[in-house]
Amino acid sequence: MGRIGEYFEQGNWYRGGAGQMLFTAWLYGTQHDPLAPRLPEGIAQEDVQRLQRFYDMAPRYPRIDWSEGLRHLPVQDILKNVQGPQGIYEEMITRKPNDPKWYEGGLYHDDMDFHVPSFWFVSWYDVASSPNLALFNHVRENASDPGIRDNQYLVIAPTLHCAFTRATENTVVGERSMGDARWQYDEMITAWFDLWLKGEENGVKQELSRVTYYTMGENKWQTADQWPPKEAKMTTYYLNSGGKANSRLGDGTLSTRRPGAKDNPDTFQYDPMDPVTSYGGNVCCTGNAVQGGSFDQSEMELREDILVYTSAPLKAGIEVSGFIEAELYLSSDAKDTDVTIKLIDVHPDGKAYNLDETIQRVRYREGYDKEVFMQEGEVYKIKMTPMSTSNYFKEGHQIRIEISSSNFPRFDRNMNTGGNNYDETEGVVATNSIHHSNKYPSKITLPIVAR
Repeated sequence: MGRIGEYFEQGNWYRGGAGQMLFTAWLYGTQHDPLAPRLPEGIAQEDVQRLQRFYDMAPRYPRIDWSEGLRHLPVQDILKNVQGPQGIYEEMITRKPNDPKWYEGGLYHDDMDFHVPSFWFVSWYDVASSPNLALFNHVRENASDPGIRDNQYLVIAPTLHCAFTRATENTVVGERSMGDARWQYDEMITAWFDLWLKGEENGVKQELSRVTYYTMGENKWQTADQWPPKEAKMTTYYLNSGGKANSRLGDGTLSTRRPGAKDNPDTFQYDPMDPVTSYGGNVCCTGNAVQGGSFDQSEMELREDILVYTSAPLKAGIEVSGFIEAELYLSSDAKDTDVTIKLIDVHPDGKAYNLDETIQRVRYREGYDKEVFMQEGEVYKIKMTPMSTSNYFKEGHQIRIEISSSNFPRFDRNMNTGGNNYDETEGVVATNSIHHSNKYPSKITLPIVAR
């Protein structure tokens, strides 16, 4: 998808205006160098079959250590640095989120109609979970044909990218066990195609719920008539601290109580040469640079450039299923920077498992059609692109969010200069502050399912 409501993904190239580095690694193995050998146009099929006996039609490129390769600066030269193929990357890396070229074809945008009955599959730890869920809702609400609107079905699994059928009776995603997450994918997909491509009235729609989703933590499949489930009620949790929320050893709290008049901002330094390392998460296609999934973040949370806000232990379990919204108030001494956020399930033993994450490049806080830079001393409201999950926080668990300014190499580093980023080799250290008070109510809003 390209643009869907609040999501300006442009084919997963961006999230919140920040570059998703998966495409850099992915294009290394897929873009076709203009100087590569090509078969003649109009070649006969029998000649193709004969030639492929002697020539590799899908050669494997040399393996790259992307944990090092993605660190190269400037970003526009990463593929050149590993002697990769030349191609569309060198042009695409210069495009801004609302560049007209994103709208010239190939991507679906929300001003287009939609004409296909669809069976949607989403993974909680895939790179585009939230945008895909937004697109599912968009089609159900906006397709011009009522028959198309009514023939959209959704399954959400607790798996990695394209890993639905790898679920087992003990499905482990990263370090966290999701329990028995198996489902009858093959049978339902085959029946779906038999219905729409062969015209077989096989009752598959009667067997399917509109939405079938897996709730982690409780480790069970559930069903709903819509997404989020109609029972989900948005509940706001506010950030608070005494001004020392740096690391999980700090004093950051998360509660439904609105903060008072006094503003005690939490301040940290973001150095693009020493970014917060991506650890697990909702990702694909980055080679060995990032392993997707749910991992214990507690060691990462000892960094001083990660602000940590944690609720009190829950007196009763709660289900969070749906889109998670966040509004944060930021000041900085840099012209531009990024704001990152993670949603965490903290277990009684202290292990802190990531559920979803997102980012916002601050220059695009007022829209992706313009760049608006910051002034030192000013406080700005930053609305994050929504996250999504279905997770049961058990009694005694805690809800936590992490806030920083980098999640690398999941997302490219903001060099904090206000420049292009993609052609820069030197950045500046930004001193960033998150404010929380009655005037600056930094908050996260969770869809809590009433039971």
